[in-house]
Amino acid sequence: MKQPENHMARDVFQLQGLDGGVVLSGTDAAPAGNYRWMKVVSDTVLAVFTSNLTDGDTKLVSVTLPAGTEIGGVITAVTLTSGRVILYKMA
Repeated sequence: MKQPENHMARDVFQLQGLDGGVVLSGTDAAPAGNYRWMKVVSDTVLAVFTSNLTDGDTKLVSVTLPAGTEIGGVITAVTLTSGRVILYKMA
């Protein structure tokens, strides 16, 4: 599939999952890479969360993120303690 040229269209392309993604569950860790968006499918607790969000690595771990929560940014590492999420790739 041909990828869009402009920045705004590129964001829409990524958020639709057209660059692919990965589903994590249980105690899975995300494969190395950059992700644009995380969607929490079922209540989830993170063991590791690394991104460009200030304090995300400390304030988003070890707390329950309810199903339906969505987090955007440049996400570079995710490991679950429990739950299920979808990570959408950043091209």
